Amino acid sequence: MIPVTTFKDKKVALFGLGGSGLATAQALVAGGAEVVAWDDNPDSVAKAAAARLSTADLRSVDWSAFATFVLSPGVPLTHPKPHWTVDLARQAGVEIIGDVELFVRERRAYAPDCPFIAITGTNGKSTTTALIAHILRESGRDTQLGGNIGTAVLTLDPPKAGRFYVVECSSYQIDLAPTLESTAGVLLNLTPDHLDRHGTMQHYANIKERLVAGSGTAIVGVDDSFSSLIADRVERAGTKVVRISRRNVLGNGFYAEGSQLMRASGGTSSLFTDLEGIQTLRGGHNAQNAAAAIAACLAVGVAEKDIVDGLRSFPGLKHRMQPVGKKGDVVFVNDSKATNAEAAAPALSSYDRIYWIAGGLPKEGGITSLAPFFPKIVKAYLIGEAAPAFAATLGEAVPFEISGTLEKAVAHAAADAARDEGGPSAVMLSPACASFDQYKNFEVRGDAFVGHVAALEGVTMLV
Repeated sequence: MIPVTTFKDKKVALFGLGGSGLATAQALVAGGAEVVAWDDNPDSVAKAAAARLSTADLRSVDWSAFATFVLSPGVPLTHPKPHWTVDLARQAGVEIIGDVELFVRERRAYAPDCPFIAITGTNGKSTTTALIAHILRESGRDTQLGGNIGTAVLTLDPPKAGRFYVVECSSYQIDLAPTLESTAGVLLNLTPDHLDRHGTMQHYANIKERLVAGSGTAIVGVDDSFSSLIADRVERAGTKVVRISRRNVLGNGFYAEGSQLMRASGGTSSLFTDLEGIQTLRGGHNAQNAAAAIAACLAVGVAEKDIVDGLRSFPGLKHRMQPVGKKGDVVFVNDSKATNAEAAAPALSSYDRIYWIAGGLPKEGGITSLAPFFPKIVKAYLIGEAAPAFAATLGEAVPFEISGTLEKAVAHAAADAARDEGGPSAVMLSPACASFDQYKNFEVRGDAFVGHVAALEGVTMLV
């Protein structure tokens, strides 16, 4: 835990008592703050009270007594309308911040020079965050990994000299971190997302821009117009910018040519490394993720050889294009985190012969946008509530069966793939659906897939 001592002996209001909110409240108390916490969910309030935290309905307290208001990133700050606590804080002139801002202030107070890499973007940020942390750890550095990736940032070890932090930041967290500054800031890409919470694409982009604008080195993917303009603005403001691209040749920065990652300087390019054969970094999207990781690790002093070695040993992000087993020319891929069609596209684009397990609780739009990948699919195995609708979309374009359950789908796909003489193939769970019709969450679904693969005869497990 990082005790938040920057609010020692001060009174702090806190709203949102989920996992990260509870951790934040405990970190503030550990640092000597007087915390008054609340949540709209009575069960969360009861849990906080059981943890010996002070709770009170923030509608009935004196806001003038608070030094700050800590808001959970899951609670609306601006759109579709500010949460009632936000209105109360603003009326009282109390600043509104989140857990990442608390971390930033603790680092600034105790170890301002300890390397801190912050990562954001619409897509790819979790893989990039995990990859950077892996490279740092493999190079022998004391590395702390947290943030939006699933580990609350204030549950990490306290800042100290020589300790490296790799923190994934959502737009919600950046919006609550007004003094966010990092050694290296990464902005991968921007596509429309979370507009229900940010109102417009421009506002969403403005929030993301703050992460790189406050960094020592800004690493920006320039394959979309919003990010490209951000790179230009940040550079004009005096920040060092390293551009990355998966689609275009750059005069300066890192770009992909197939599996090759090129480093450009002054219009001259040279090969930095080749991702060919690295199963966990297949596809153009992962070329961008790897380019960002290379630039970030170079910015904090990692040797080129250590970076290349780290790329090659990367085990992948669990449930995201994760190779989990192999039998002959067949690889079994867990992409359970692909809970909609857009998220499934990278995995489908990365293999040429796919035995595709898809379905679950359907999302709006179904799988019609995946039609360009249908020629890669040897056969589809449909599960869950979405199976009939997916079958109708596949029609005569892709052979399919309605397997119903994941267990049956794995068994049938594995048997069919074993008979395939067309070359290397993948049995892939990339559902393009939520899991809630059959599983608690995508993690449980992914673990079930791994279990079913492990039960197959002759499969060598990779996890």
